[in-house]
Amino acid sequence: MNWRPMRAADLAALSAAAAAIHPGYPESDAVFAERLTLAPEGCHVLDDGGALAGYALTHPWRYGEPPKLDTLLGAIPADADTWYLHDVALLPHARGRGASAAIVGIVAALAAERGLASLSLVAVNHSRPIWEARGFAVAADAAPDLSSYGGVAWFMARRTGDTF
Repeated sequence: MNWRPMRAADLAALSAAAAAIHPGYPESDAVFAERLTLAPEGCHVLDDGGALAGYALTHPWRYGEPPKLDTLLGAIPADADTWYLHDVALLPHARGRGASAAIVGIVAALAAERGLASLSLVAVNHSRPIWEARGFAVAADAAPDLSSYGGVAWFMARRTGDTF
């Protein structure tokens, strides 16, 4: 399994995977398509011999202001100062194989190329320990509105150059 750039042809498989992986966090197909249009360099699929085993939707954004779930962005802000991991999701057979570490490395390189000092995300579905293992910590310097993510969610961040 390898991460590769996402293509428009992947969107139907991504939508099916998202529904299976995150049934409690539904997002419209328009959200997925918009992320690919706005930040194609940050959108990847985990290719398992031609089948989608996971996906990553990431893009530049403003630190401490994660977009609400299932919301169109309209544009990437000119004053973006973090690389935001909107969604990294793996089907069960792809978990535990290093895919999340690999995509964090890819995204960290993108952030560094853009001169962004941090990576950030909202951890849901009891994923906080997974992100902590990738160098993220609950961000004490931000208190964003996470109500659209349900009752158990954490805003997390790490410096771009940190290793894990």
